[in-house]
Parts: sequence; C-alpha cells; structure tokens
Amino acid sequence: MRRVLAAPAVALAACTFVAGCTVANTAHGGYDPDTLRIVISQEPPTLEPCESSLTSTGIVVRSNITEPLIERDPDTGDLQPLLSTAWRQTAPNQWAFDIRKGVTFSDGAPFTAKDAAFSIDRAVNSDLQCNVDGYVFGDALLDVRAPDDNTVVIGTTNPDPILPLRISFVEIVPSGTSTTEKVREPIGTGPYAISDWEYGQKLLLKRNDRYWGAKPAFARAEYQWRSEGSVRAAMITNDEADIATSLGPEDGAGDRGVPFQNNETTALRMQATEAPLDDIRVRQAINYSVNRTGIVKALFRGLGEPASQLIPSGVVGYNDQLPLWPHDLDKAKALIAEAKADGVPVDRQIRLIGRTAQFPKISETIEVLQSEFAEIGLNVKIEMMDTAGQLQYQLRPFPADTGPYLLMIMHGNQAGDAAFTMDQYMLSEGPQSAYGTTEFDSSIRAAEALTGQGRQDAFAKLFAEEPQQIMQFAYIAHMKGILGKSPRIDYTPNSATGDEMRLSEMTPASTDRTDRS
Repeated sequence: MRRVLAAPAVALAACTFVAGCTVANTAHGGYDPDTLRIVISQEPPTLEPCESSLTSTGIVVRSNITEPLIERDPDTGDLQPLLSTAWRQTAPNQWAFDIRKGVTFSDGAPFTAKDAAFSIDRAVNSDLQCNVDGYVFGDALLDVRAPDDNTVVIGTTNPDPILPLRISFVEIVPSGTSTTEKVREPIGTGPYAISDWEYGQKLLLKRNDRYWGAKPAFARAEYQWRSEGSVRAAMITNDEADIATSLGPEDGAGDRGVPFQNNETTALRMQATEAPLDDIRVRQAINYSVNRTGIVKALFRGLGEPASQLIPSGVVGYNDQLPLWPHDLDKAKALIAEAKADGVPVDRQIRLIGRTAQFPKISETIEVLQSEFAEIGLNVKIEMMDTAGQLQYQLRPFPADTGPYLLMIMHGNQAGDAAFTMDQYMLSEGPQSAYGTTEFDSSIRAAEALTGQGRQDAFAKLFAEEPQQIMQFAYIAHMKGILGKSPRIDYTPNSATGDEMRLSEMTPASTDRTDRS
C-alpha cells in the first residue's frame, strides 16, 4: 500500500517536488507523533479573529486559537454553550449571556464578561471592517455592555430572533486587543496557541496548557500549504501529512481520501451595474450557457450537485421546488443577439475572475465557462488571482473602474439560516452583493423578522424570486469535499470542516496509540 517506502528514489523525487518534506518510515521516522501535521491549500492571509468567517482564516483560528461564546453543532444545527453557559431573551430587543467562570487566555489573563463585550463591540461596531460584521450582522450596530464580570447584555435596534446564532460567529479576544488595526497573530482562550509563524513556510500551534476544557490529544499542530491538490494528496499517501484539505477525486489520495458533504455552493456573481451585464437578457444568457450538470459530472467527478440557489438543503430557507436553470445555448445566443440589436455593447470585454486553489478544478471550471460564454457571443477574459487579490472584487468597497466582471464565489452558509446568505449576497448594499433593489431589500428584512415555518416559507419564496427580479448569480454546484486523512488519525469530517477544522476533535487512531506505547 505504501510502495513509496520501498522505493527511496521515488520518495526523494517527491521531496524534491514538495519543498521541505521529509520521508517518513514505519517507526515514526521523520516526524514527531505528538505533532498533528496538516497541509492546506493556501497560507492564511491573517489569523485576525474577526475575519474568521473567511474560509482561509477560519479553518485555522476558529475554536482552535480563539473561541466564541456559543458553538453551533454542524450536524444538528443546535447551539451549544462554550464561553457562555446560558443565554436568554430578556426583552424584545435584548439578550443576556452568562459567562463561563474560571477561563483564562493563553497569556494567563483572566477572561471576563468585559472581554466578551469588548470582542463583540470590536468585531461589529468598530471601523475595522471585519468580515464577520458584514457577513453575520449586515453592518448593524449593537448595544453591548457587561453589567458585571459574569454577564453580557446585547441590545439590537430591531428584534432579532437569531441573535445567539449570530453571536456564535464572534471569536473572543482580550480587551486590550487593538481596535484600530487588525491583529495577525491573536491571543485566545482556545485549546491551542500560536507557537511560531514562519511566513511563507509553515505555522506552528502548541497546546494551550491553560485551556479550561478537555486537553487536546496532540501537543502541537503544524500547518503547511501547497496550492496543488495532487501535491497535498501525495503528502498524505507518502506519510508526510496527517490531514490534507480541499482534495479533488483526481488528486490521488486513494483510500485515504474521505468524501464529506460540506456546505459550500459555487456560483458566478455578475457585476450587474456595468454594461453589458446591466442588461438582464445578457445575465439570462449567461445562465442558459452554464452546463451545471456537465461541470459536476466531468470536472467534479460527481462530488457535488448542480445548484439552483445559493444555499444547500438543510439550511433554513432552502427551496426544494426550484428547478435547475436549463442549459440552452440556442436560447442564450438569441438573447445576446436581441440585446445587441437594441444597442447593448455585448462585444465589450468581460473579466472572468477566479481565485487560485478556491476549490479543486477551479482553473478547469473557469476555462469551461469561458468557452461556453464565447460560444454564445460574449468576449470574456480569464483572470486568476490569489486570495488577497480576489477579495478586493468580492468584498465592498469594490475597486473603482473595474469594468464588467464575473466573479467566481464559493459561499458556505455555516450558520444554517438563509439570513446569512441574503444579508451578505442579496441586499443591494450587502458586503458581497453587487446589485439589488429596495423592494427586494424590504422583502429580505420582512423574512428575517419571522420565526418557524413562516421564516422558512418567506426565504424559500425569495430564492424563487431572485432569478426573476434580480438575477445577480449563475449558480453552479453544491459542493462535496474530500479530506485526506492518515490512518494514524481518528477524525470524522462534517459539513463545517471546510470552514472550521477543530483540532481538538482529532485523536490518534487506536493502532497508532499501540505503536506509541
């Protein structure tokens, strides 16, 4: 099964290809068995906790280095106590949270309600432009106070039936943390703390010996990053890594690749304020030209489902009656010709922006889309960017004078409620929205005020209306992931694994524990 161990020349060649790797052997040679070795697709741009709703940051920081007051169970959707032991609605516009006693930060400072209130205020009310602010709170202001060391009281402008769910996205930091600059290496209350970050090389975490909860199994965690999925898979099969993220079925992880249902949906966001994309017929033509079924079958190897909306099943508001947009090139060509006849500049170059390593086969997916758009008569140019470059076009404020562009996005609704999708991507001034109307905004706000079945029905209706009234997106697929996992590790990925990978849930496999004894 590990032919590489019997072929040193092959292993050494792999090490030449994967800079800095070591060749392991069956006696734990080449690695420390108390260190969890993880290879991810890209270096985190930052570990700033208020940016933890960004996948590339959250996968490292959330519930590892820092923790929220409340944690959502990714399987059931239930909210569970963490740094808060209980919460309750004390008035229509007010919630109270009880703070866990006896918790300290990794630097030894005690954690109190003051720190919790400070962290929420910093993430939501400051001028830091935190991603969690726009993504979770929609730029709303909160009235946050700590009347004593054990209680946080949060007031909202309007009644918010899901405020505890929103609060679960705020990672807690000490009250002395900067409110004018984002921090790259935070201090938290989590089971791990940052040991060393060799920028461009690797990130080392160490077990937080002051942690208030159960002691995690591994003393250390080491993150490396490789942009090529085949390289990450090779590190798993060559026993150079224990966990590898964002693998594709063709990357070669074999039986060490574990498929799982994540909550990510891929889509093209159309900058509908720029000609020719400001004409709904052009946006309709783009939708008709996308062969969702073909992309899922040929490129994703069936690891996904063609999408008709921006959220997957299991999220409140999912509309199970929405049909896929049909793949009809003749209809698309006719719409482009009709728009051209009316003076729409359909020959104007449109930028097609993708993020390197955003998901397996991203480059090939972008190329297929460009080919389909060219076939219906559009002039589309591909631009692949790193995370920092692509985020300039994904998050407001957008760069000036961009010209028309199509942006590949991958949206994960970790919270399980459509409000987090609608606020972010469909309000006319949403942090990741490029277009909308005041009428549709009002409908979103009305749905968010509801609870129970009324909430479900209202959001489902909005997902049916968006393609008719707005048409900002060409939905592509609800994604499935593959996690590379060494047989020495016990860990079951879940729908949140792509966004937050909790190291405390990883333990040595029983056979590995036997080896170590």
